[in-house]
Amino acid sequence: MNNINNKPINGNDLITLGYPENEILGIALKINKKRTGYTKVEMLEKYAEVLSSPNDFINDKIFKPLAKGFIDGIHLTKEEETIPLNEDPKDFEVYGADKIEDGAFEQMKVAMKLPITIAGALMPDAHQGYGLPIGGVLATKNAIIPYGVGVDIGCRMALSVYDLPASHYIEHYDSLKNILMRNTKFGAGHGFHGQYKAEHRIMDDAKFETNSFIKNLKDKAWSQLGSSGGGNHFVEFGLMEFEKDDKALNIPKGTYLALLTHSGSRGFGATVADHYTRLAKDVCKLPYKAKNLAYLDLDSEEGQEYWIAMNLAGEYASACHEVIHQKITFALGAEVLAKVENHHNFAWKETYENEEVIVHRKGATPASKGVMGIIPGSMTAPGFLVRGKGEENAINSASHGAGRLMSRTQAIKSLSQNKINTYLNDFGITLIGGGKDEAPMVYKDIHAVMDAQQDLVDVVATFTPKMVRMADDGSRED
Repeated sequence: MNNINNKPINGNDLITLGYPENEILGIALKINKKRTGYTKVEMLEKYAEVLSSPNDFINDKIFKPLAKGFIDGIHLTKEEETIPLNEDPKDFEVYGADKIEDGAFEQMKVAMKLPITIAGALMPDAHQGYGLPIGGVLATKNAIIPYGVGVDIGCRMALSVYDLPASHYIEHYDSLKNILMRNTKFGAGHGFHGQYKAEHRIMDDAKFETNSFIKNLKDKAWSQLGSSGGGNHFVEFGLMEFEKDDKALNIPKGTYLALLTHSGSRGFGATVADHYTRLAKDVCKLPYKAKNLAYLDLDSEEGQEYWIAMNLAGEYASACHEVIHQKITFALGAEVLAKVENHHNFAWKETYENEEVIVHRKGATPASKGVMGIIPGSMTAPGFLVRGKGEENAINSASHGAGRLMSRTQAIKSLSQNKINTYLNDFGITLIGGGKDEAPMVYKDIHAVMDAQQDLVDVVATFTPKMVRMADDGSRED
């Protein structure tokens, strides 16, 4: 009984009380996130009272914003002013359904109702996000959804496999740690200045001249070139094991030292995402429950601007990884046997059922037939080098990682730093930076995730993390 009472109030609870699906619902849910001192049952009683008699709560310190919203008529927003949704949508494929939270399913169901939607799929690492769920794949007709791409545009994994044996890690432990510290930089907003700024051809890209908005972001992009941001971004050394020869990569069976990086387009991409999401919401009026899925027609000026900016952000994110890998490879004095890179939080023009579509992969990895990708686990769980099978039901996609099991807030509140440290030590992991919100136990079981997508990818090799560097200032991704 206590467990039921402790479950958070959601939109469906309020809709059941008679709350309309518009801005008033958001105001009500925002109040619920504050420390009110009420139980769930008591909160629902209060919500019902405000709905019936808002004037009685106009001076209430908790419910005043909600009462004022009702009095100002926010709840009377007419649905006919918005673009109607398709109330008879197609089904979407789901992989690993038993491990996916209800919120992600609900978000995907709403996305499938968009008038531009052609097909959708939910990957086994899926969890709730903004607009399209993380782990959501959505194919649309000639339209792009900024929040379907995500905030960290072009976020990606990059792997370098070196001609160094596994023994190199133990034999040169101190040197490797020094190399990581000297050649990486973390933290939201952080970057390089003066003589420390990196050089890369991306900064000469003509797309930076698209318009004044993009042009004004160039200095920020240049200063953050080759840095990694915050949140779950990392640079790590690990051991890459090939159980058999891989002819396509020309790598013999064996275990090698490898470098794996995860980060995106930094403040540049985040600013682009915020700007064009607001623009999309201005020109694409959707019902409240779908407002974060506002889209831009690719034939429109705004749609073309975003498409160019998104591609530039993706290329910039790739350049950041290239700078990091070049620095560390040079410091190692090693030869790269193979380099693999894949990205998510992006949209591609692809063909689906003989029709050109825009495929949004928000936290999902491209997995067309023969396409290489990296799917990480956690600090203490392996990652996998994979080759796509080209499964059309999954819209040629796979998971982008293990997926979160625990929210950042929940992790910070509930996990003990001593317990985390002991856990890392048990696995022989050296962690430089990182916070409780990125502890290994906040992620799903990567083995269960991989089991759920055997039809989507083949495993080529296994990556075991050994030395991990992350942001140590508590900042999230830019």
